[in-house]
Amino acid sequence: MSTTRKHTALPKAQILIEALPWLTRHRGKTVVVKFGGNAMVDEGLKAAFAQDIVFLHHAGLKPVVVHGGGPQISAALDRHGIVSEFKAGLRVTTEDAMDVVRMVLAGQVQRELVGLLNQHGPLAVGMTGEDAHTITATKHQPEIDGELVDIGRVGEITAIDTGAIEALLSDGRIPVVSSIARSQDDGHVYNVNADTAAAALAAALGAETLMVLTDVEGLYEDWPNSDEVISRLTASQLEKLLPDLASGMVPKMEGCLHAVRNGVTTARVIDGRVQHSILLEIFTDEGIGTMVVPDETTDETTEGDA
Repeated sequence: MSTTRKHTALPKAQILIEALPWLTRHRGKTVVVKFGGNAMVDEGLKAAFAQDIVFLHHAGLKPVVVHGGGPQISAALDRHGIVSEFKAGLRVTTEDAMDVVRMVLAGQVQRELVGLLNQHGPLAVGMTGEDAHTITATKHQPEIDGELVDIGRVGEITAIDTGAIEALLSDGRIPVVSSIARSQDDGHVYNVNADTAAAALAAALGAETLMVLTDVEGLYEDWPNSDEVISRLTASQLEKLLPDLASGMVPKMEGCLHAVRNGVTTARVIDGRVQHSILLEIFTDEGIGTMVVPDETTDETTEGDA
């Protein structure tokens, strides 16, 4: 009996040992994770996501979760009889729509995520970018065909104050941040892109890693002609690719670019449709998804850090 037990336990030990160099390297480091896509609506993926974040916490990392809520916002706007409209890849956010956005992000999506994390202990604390001036924004007007377009209460981030998040991290908590910002100049609130918010927070916190969950395997080499995923690229290589990317991928990759150009060691886009993709990315030799590194990083410093 004892021989069988030893035999079946051995692969578990090998898996744990494989994680050891990564546990050592990431201990005490801040990791900002953008929660979104399918991982946000599929019950099994949601539960696995919460387990991953709690695992990071107990492994000595400092996870910060940032989320939007596109599908949930669209559903709630439908229920309120408000039409969802997008321009330049951003949701047109009227005053009425903003009330719904705020209610869904802070009152529904965030509460559910905080609840899932707190099944594992008194860990998660929900907040929005409005709290303690965490995220400040001004009105964003995208340019379409050479003209500035008014898309309502959509914000462009102008300042980040990490004080409240850092206090929570010091207290051993997991901050869960909704992508709503306070206004710099008119007393209102703004809906901000969650990918952009996650990148701005990662840079301001001096995070080791930004991880963006998405519904694709990573950045494709030559989509739609090939489904080969680029596993690693530098900031300059990414900058050249940006003009040709699909619109949904642009804020994610711009966020990765902003992060690594502003002190974050690595930024990764990973497939949120894969259970435990976060652990696979951080703690295995293979890694999954696409990793962006700063230009000056040599191959030596990131060897094996896929």
